[in-house]
Amino acid sequence: MVGGFILRFSDNFFKKVEKKTNVNKETILSLAERLQDENMKNETVLRDVIKQIGALTGKEVPKEKEDKIVKTIIDDKVPNNIEDYMK
Repeated sequence: MVGGFILRFSDNFFKKVEKKTNVNKETILSLAERLQDENMKNETVLRDVIKQIGALTGKEVPKEKEDKIVKTIIDDKVPNNIEDYMK
């Protein structure tokens, strides 16, 4: 369980993510494990995971975007259906 919800993404979702980012399912799940419930509100852990994702994808995350992502997660404003954003 991550962030209060169970990861129930389809294999198709992971294939889309891998195609767009070159990050495989196992790596995604490993990063998600770091974000167990107690870590979802830990700003240091969130920022570290964001930096890791940036490094894995070869894309730098600007400070203001990182701040926005952290605030969205800490404020529980993450969309329920993330798969809709991958279409």
